[in-house]
Amino acid sequence: MSCASVHIRTLTKEDSTLKEEGHESKSTFNFQTYMIQKAKSINQALDAAIPLKEGQKIQEAMRYSLLAGGKRVRPVLCTAACELVGGSESMSMSAACAVEMIHTMSLIHDDLPCMDNDELRRGRPTNHKAFGEAIAVLAGDALLALAFEHIAVSTAGVPLTRVVRAIGELARSIGPEGLVAGQVADMSCEGLPVSEVGLEQLEFIHLHKTAALLEGSVVVGAILGGGSNEEVEKLRRFARCIGLLFQVVDDILDVTKSSEELGKTAGKDLVAGKATYPKLMGIEKSREFAEKLNKEAQSWLSGFDPEKAKPLLALANYIALRQN
Repeated sequence: MSCASVHIRTLTKEDSTLKEEGHESKSTFNFQTYMIQKAKSINQALDAAIPLKEGQKIQEAMRYSLLAGGKRVRPVLCTAACELVGGSESMSMSAACAVEMIHTMSLIHDDLPCMDNDELRRGRPTNHKAFGEAIAVLAGDALLALAFEHIAVSTAGVPLTRVVRAIGELARSIGPEGLVAGQVADMSCEGLPVSEVGLEQLEFIHLHKTAALLEGSVVVGAILGGGSNEEVEKLRRFARCIGLLFQVVDDILDVTKSSEELGKTAGKDLVAGKATYPKLMGIEKSREFAEKLNKEAQSWLSGFDPEKAKPLLALANYIALRQN
């Protein structure tokens, strides 16, 4: 399939100015404003989903990581996909919160001494450093359970058949054929010589460990919004591309940025002896691969309403060009 040539800019002075006759161009899309507005709605919903109760350490630990900031890429993808196929933000907000809870769980567990043994996340101590290993494990478990409770109980204005389908999709994306499979494969390759870990194995790891939840976020949003089977599958392909893109960029940043710039420990994959795209392909080839994935992702959005597709196009470019 030929790649789409559509390019959505991030915020510039030109994006925020009015045209000669006082009307804003229909083709203008202010990505920065869009992300700020979406993140605000999502953060408010996340805050309300886990009220802080005095003396409840588990809630404190859950909120510590869940509300620590972050780009909110996954929940924004969920709501954007829902709106693209004709749904509304409110129809997907509970699911958007659920995918962020699951993502946060994966970060808490990934940082544990038995996994990556990391001490810094989003610019501050990781959950197990702040609360101890036992509470960190339980906080992650609680977030995972709450995610499915939240989408099942709090989703409003959506037929139950769609909700059930969405729950099944989300569960599949993080189970033994999704995120968990990627984590196990990643651990099994740790420390192996580069010659023993090929690009095919590396792609398997990241299509499962990173891309699976991004894919689930988009597909769940499309299901809840009432997308047709064809629309859902096109968006699945889009999400798979940006999921892999996210990891390729992450690998590049890990060796080109400092811990201060990233807000997490830089160079940890190199120290752990993990296979990465820069290690297997080199920095420049990795950047070329990222550009190819971005173009392929955008090609899967052809055929959708161009105006409604702008947020997803912009998100793909954001993932490709991010600096932390």
